[in-house]
Amino acid sequence: MELENPLRAGLRLERVAEPCAIVIFGGSGDLTKRKLVPALYRLAQLRLIPPQFSIIGTARQDMSDDEFRAVMREALGKFSEEEIDEPSWQNFASGIFYIGGDATQAATYEALRTKVEKVEAERHTEGNRIFYLATAPEFFGPIVKQLGAAGMAQPDKGWSKLIVEKPFGHDLESARVLNQELASVFRENQIYRIDHYLGKETVQNLLVFRFANSIFEPLWSRQYIDHIQITNGEAIGVEGRGGYYEKAGTVRDMIQNHVFQVLSLVALEPPASLKADSIRDEKFKVMQCVRSIAEEEIDRVAVRGQYGSGYVLGDTVPGYRQEPGVDPNSSTETFAALKLQIDNWRWADVPFYIRSGKRLQQRVTEISIQFKEVPQRLFVGADSPMQPNLLVIRIQPNEGISLRFGAKLPGQAMRIRWVNMDFRYGSSFGVKPPEAYERLLLDCMLGDSTLYARRDMVERGWEIVTPILQAWQEPAKDFPNYPAGSWGPEASFALLERDGRHWRKL
Repeated sequence: MELENPLRAGLRLERVAEPCAIVIFGGSGDLTKRKLVPALYRLAQLRLIPPQFSIIGTARQDMSDDEFRAVMREALGKFSEEEIDEPSWQNFASGIFYIGGDATQAATYEALRTKVEKVEAERHTEGNRIFYLATAPEFFGPIVKQLGAAGMAQPDKGWSKLIVEKPFGHDLESARVLNQELASVFRENQIYRIDHYLGKETVQNLLVFRFANSIFEPLWSRQYIDHIQITNGEAIGVEGRGGYYEKAGTVRDMIQNHVFQVLSLVALEPPASLKADSIRDEKFKVMQCVRSIAEEEIDRVAVRGQYGSGYVLGDTVPGYRQEPGVDPNSSTETFAALKLQIDNWRWADVPFYIRSGKRLQQRVTEISIQFKEVPQRLFVGADSPMQPNLLVIRIQPNEGISLRFGAKLPGQAMRIRWVNMDFRYGSSFGVKPPEAYERLLLDCMLGDSTLYARRDMVERGWEIVTPILQAWQEPAKDFPNYPAGSWGPEASFALLERDGRHWRKL
C-alpha cells in the first residue's frame, strides 16, 4: 500500500466531527433560524460534520418533524448567504427532528429522552449529544436541572456537552449561582459558554499575529506601546429588543463578555501551547491583573451614555427612550467607555481605553495599538507633523490589519507622508471568512474549548464591572447625552483628553 506523503498529511488540518445529535432548546427561535441552522448546514456542505449528524429542535409550540423542517428551510433561504443546493438540503433535512413541550416540565424531558434515543438508534449518532440553550436566560438553570433529573446529561455511552448562550448572569452573584447550577449536573469540561466574537477570524488571528511573527512580540509591552483602544460600535439601535436591553445595557450586553474577551487576547502572555486550557489560563491571568475600580474613581474612569434622536446613514432615527418596550425615563446606558489598567510587568502604566455603543456613526469593531513617539524629533522642520506609529486590527467589517508609519515624499524638501501598510482578508486570500457560529459549533463537536469562556473568566469579568453597575443604579441626569449617528457623549472624549490622548478617528 502506498504511504501518504507526510507533508500533505500535515497540511490537512481540517478535522471532521464525530457523529452526534444536537438538541436545541428554543428550536423555533430567532437565533436558531438566523445563525445555528445556517451554520450547521454550511458545515454539512463542507463535509465537516458526518451524514449521521442530527438536529432535534424543541420549543413550546407543537409541530411535526416535517413542519419544523419547512420552517428551517424557509429560514435558511432567508438568512443563509450561500445558495441552497436542494439535494444537499434534502440530505441535511433528513436529520432534522422536532418535539414540542414546556421546558420547565418533567414530562417534556421524558418525551425528549425517548425522541433522542430513537434518533440515536436510527441515525447511529453513537450516543454523542450536544444540548444548546438558545432560550431566554431565566430558563438556563431549570433546563439543566431537568436534563440531570431525566438522566440525559451523562449518557451510558458517548459524550454529552452543554452550550450556553449569553447573557451569562446579570451580575456577579447571578453568574455564580448559574455556574453552580450547571456544575451540579455537568462537569466543567462539558460546559461551553459561547461568545460568538471569539469565533471571528480576526480575533483568532490575534494569536497568530503575535506569536508567529518575531517582529511584533518584542514591541508588545510598556516599553514601546503608549496606549491601546478597543472600539465596538454599532449603527443599529435596540432593534425591537427594548425589553431585553432595559435589563441589560451596554456593559452587561457587550463589555463584560465580548470586549473583555478581546482585551484578554491582546494582553495575554505567550501560552505554553495552543491547548485550550493553556490559552485560557493566560487570558484569566490577564483579567486577574486588571486593576479594581474603587467607588470614588468611577466618575473618572467610566462614562455612560444614551442615544437621542438623530441621523444614521442618512435616515432619521428615534432616541432610545422612544424605542418600543423602553421606559420613557430610562437610565439604561446604550454607550459605555472605560479606562482600565493592567497591573503586571508587561502593561504597567499602559492605559486600555474601551468603548461600546449603539446608534453610533458606523458599525465597527477594532483594536488600535498606538506606539510611543520617537524619543528625539529630528524632523522638526518637516512639512507634516510627527505622528506615532499605529497598528489597527479590524475585527468587523472589512477584516484586516493596518500599520501606519512615516515615509518621505519624493522631492527636494523634507516632507513626510504618513502611509498605511494594509492586509485585508478578502483581497489577500480571495475567500470570505467563515461565520463565527460555524467555527464555534464545530469546535464544540471536536471537544476544543479554546474559543469558549471558562467559569473563572466569566466571574472575573463580572467582578470588574460590578462597582460600575452598582454606581450606575442611580438615575442619569443628563440622558440622552449623545445624538444618534455620533461617536458618543462628550464625556467619552474628555476621558482621553485628560490624559493628553484622543480616540482614533474612524
